[in-house]
Amino acid sequence: MGATTDDWSRLPVGRSELRQDAVLAGSLALGMGVTVTLYGASGAYDDDQAAWWVSALMVLANTVPIALRRRFPMSVLVVVALAFVGTALLHVPELFVVNFTLFIALYTVGAWCSDRVRAEAVRWVVIGGMFAWLFLAIVFGWAVPTSLPNDGDALIPPYIAYSLLNVLINVVYFGAAWYAGNRAWGAAVARHELALRTAELAAERERSAAQAITLERVRIARELHDVVAHHVALMGVQAGAARRVLGRDPEQAAASLSVVEDSARTAVGELRRMLGTLRSHDAGDHGASAGATDRARTGGAHTGVTADTAHTGRAADTAPSTEGIGRIAEVVEAARTAGHPADWSVVGEERPVPPTVAAVAFRIAQEAVTNVLKHAGHGARADVRLRYLAEAVEVEITDDGRGGTRDTTGSGLGHVGMRERVAAVGGTVEIGPRARGGYLVRAWLPTT
Repeated sequence: MGATTDDWSRLPVGRSELRQDAVLAGSLALGMGVTVTLYGASGAYDDDQAAWWVSALMVLANTVPIALRRRFPMSVLVVVALAFVGTALLHVPELFVVNFTLFIALYTVGAWCSDRVRAEAVRWVVIGGMFAWLFLAIVFGWAVPTSLPNDGDALIPPYIAYSLLNVLINVVYFGAAWYAGNRAWGAAVARHELALRTAELAAERERSAAQAITLERVRIARELHDVVAHHVALMGVQAGAARRVLGRDPEQAAASLSVVEDSARTAVGELRRMLGTLRSHDAGDHGASAGATDRARTGGAHTGVTADTAHTGRAADTAPSTEGIGRIAEVVEAARTAGHPADWSVVGEERPVPPTVAAVAFRIAQEAVTNVLKHAGHGARADVRLRYLAEAVEVEITDDGRGGTRDTTGSGLGHVGMRERVAAVGGTVEIGPRARGGYLVRAWLPTT
């Protein structure tokens, strides 16, 4: 039956195809007019030959429908088949071009009809009718055995050989038209499906590139948040402390301002290092568009967690702005300097951990301690613990909730970033208020 597709059709055709068919029909009509004249001159039917006007009508009946073969393929096949039979029955002297017109009509039904069931049915009806007519002609021929010479010494009687030859020629003729039409239809379906896949791939590339650019922006925004938020929060707390004690305790005010200066210098240094890493990474991707496409191939069709995985797995090992577990103690010390009591403890035997896990642990501690400074109120105590477990490390940050009314006006992006970073290394995180007061952040990070 040939390959098929749903909701697709080669029809209707355009003006170019109609012009081509009109030219083909005109050429066939001209050729058939020539062959009718030549066959008539040769005395093909002797005195039984059709009148010239009958021959002219049959020429038109066989060839003119071809001009509409791709617009009404099944109707054209039926008309041409009837004209083919009429040409023989009316003794029109033509035995050559008429075979081309019927072949073209059969081929067109197989090559252009989208309704494959009807195409099969119409072709079977026409071919069945043609073979029925052939067998009737053979039977009538056998009824007049003297119409062919009969040599008793022949291996196959002449009338049987003639009949078999006619059957074989018709089988090849109709089989070739059937096969060629189905092959043309299959090739058209394959081209259509290829065009669809090409369009889908192009659209997917555009979506992946756009999504990769968005994920890259999210990654840069998260990194900026990690680098800047902690230091800016610490600077704000220290500046406030300096303002409060400036009049009565100049030394304490100077110490607070010194912390502000150090935090600003550290933040600027980390920003420079981070931007340098981003620039070198973009240069390695041969431009922004190529970089977006490459990142889309590895993570463009997923969520922000995948983008963070790509960042922590590819850039964290080399980016100086994402330090490891060793710097958690510095975060705790900065909280103490800011006037918040803070404890730092390590549980279990220390051991090396993967760089990505160490980077995530540091960022979790930095973000959680920053939230204590920003939201827990003045004087709230921060407790930071790092536990080395058998197959993981656990970082836990809590505050006692005694710093006064908790500030809950934050954007929540810090929590989103913590969850994404933990998910990127296959860990889990618990964030929320404690039953006995205060707030808890606990991240479990696998090391194997």
